[in-house]
Amino acid sequence: MSGNEIRDLRLAGEEVTHEVRTPLVCYTGDTAPPGLDNYPPLFDAKILITELTFFRPEHRKEKIYKFGHMHLDDIIERADKFRNELIIAMHFSTRYTTNEIERAVMKKMPPQLKDRIKLWL
Repeated sequence: MSGNEIRDLRLAGEEVTHEVRTPLVCYTGDTAPPGLDNYPPLFDAKILITELTFFRPEHRKEKIYKFGHMHLDDIIERADKFRNELIIAMHFSTRYTTNEIERAVMKKMPPQLKDRIKLWL
């Protein structure tokens, strides 16, 4: 709209602005899946930094969650929710090598996240 049209609308008492808040950075620290699910704005942050401690199928999720950690499957299950421009996954278990983590995580990463996720190793 032109400046005059916006002015006329404002003078007529119509709302001409709409505030939109977008979180820039969200850092989860150690968290279990409810930490993601209970705070929907984190899926909208431009940059999301989140822990992804475990990725192997044999890891027992009940034990992982008890200590406030995430499994790769938790990210995969929520893949369609992530609207972030960049997702930084970090805090991997020290029992694995960098190469092992990169191969295993990126092999299972869904296509809609693969280009946006970076592993902080």
